Amino acid sequence: MKLWLVRHPQPLVAAGTCYGVTDLAADAEATTRQAAELAGLLPTGLPLFVSPLQRCQVLAQALQQLRPDLPGQDDARLRELDFGSWEMRPWAEIEAREMDAWMADFGGHRVGGGESAQDLLRRVGQALGDTRRHCEHTSAREAVWITHAGVIRAATLWTGGVTELREAGQWPRQAPGYGEWMLWELGD
Repeated sequence: MKLWLVRHPQPLVAAGTCYGVTDLAADAEATTRQAAELAGLLPTGLPLFVSPLQRCQVLAQALQQLRPDLPGQDDARLRELDFGSWEMRPWAEIEAREMDAWMADFGGHRVGGGESAQDLLRRVGQALGDTRRHCEHTSAREAVWITHAGVIRAATLWTGGVTELREAGQWPRQAPGYGEWMLWELGD
């Protein structure tokens, strides 16, 4: 099975701001451009799974206007990490003791009282399993996720066999940039 991992376009937010589940709009021009690029690349009839956040939803809608053959469905498990009270705060204003607490228990600490990285990893693993089962059931060989960098990083861990986060060093540093995507071949 192949999985297209698509990251939403640049959100409309000040640089250096912590955001995750905050429902931000994305740059409209970048969304239109990304939808057109994807419409020209994606094979016919792929199942499309979409984060419920508008920066992903609007991209999916623009893509489906160009490619109505791509049946879509929302999947809340594809939303970004919930940073709790850190949401919409400048990263520079988050106290060192708060960051230290997260780094001391990277997998289990509920960031800003919101969600832990392990919570994110767990729900992404469930979504991967369900996507695989959906493809097996429908005989689809490929699927598309329109999602966020954190979700893509968590999926990277799963495909590398990591199901438990013990330290921050396990977290992948690389993810597609805004408006970019990657195609993975997922084994059994």
